Amino acid sequence: MLLTVPDLLNPDQVAKARQVLDGAEWVDGRATAGPQSAESKDNCQIPEGHPAGREVGTMILDVLGRNPLFLAAALPLKVFPPLFNRYSGGQSFGTHVDNAVRQVPGTPHRVRTDISATLFFAGLEEYDGGELVVQDTYGTHNVKLRPGSLVLYPSTSLHHVTPVTRGTRLCSFFWIQSMVRDDGQRSLLFDLDVGIQRLNRDLPGHPSIVPFTGVYHNLLRQWAEM
Repeated sequence: MLLTVPDLLNPDQVAKARQVLDGAEWVDGRATAGPQSAESKDNCQIPEGHPAGREVGTMILDVLGRNPLFLAAALPLKVFPPLFNRYSGGQSFGTHVDNAVRQVPGTPHRVRTDISATLFFAGLEEYDGGELVVQDTYGTHNVKLRPGSLVLYPSTSLHHVTPVTRGTRLCSFFWIQSMVRDDGQRSLLFDLDVGIQRLNRDLPGHPSIVPFTGVYHNLLRQWAEM
């Protein structure tokens, strides 16, 4: 399931994040790539653990924990600390699949990458190219969102970033280990959750709400890994 979370960050939060990130140190993005990805990765990143990255990452995690659409779609168990990348001057990232497991630097903790996330910071008018292209069983999706908006997609997907031919593309990227590792099961639960919310909104107190909610939680109980 590929899902957009619009306006995860408000304009003030985007402006604050950009101010912090603009003053940070940037290094070759291949530092966080696997052996195969490094061959096709051409961008810049803020080093893992950098104070600027931690500051903006903490803000992102706080907002994620309060966003109902993200929580319903991802069913997060663990979220890898957000990282930050920058593309300009023709830089791109060739087709690849994200590593299955990520080690959180400086800790013994690992995150299984069930869901990949990209959060956009640069305005659409600020750069040309830089589309995130995701290939899944339903075809190819080109994603380029307004500042503060997030896209979620299965980490099993082949994906790439097209060359940035003008301006600078600035994003955060991170991974989520879901309580439900199977994308098909997560999609079913999300659709059921959305349907229950719509029913509750359109027909408050309808007798179907309780049994449908029971089905949702019993499926989650059956599929969740903690």
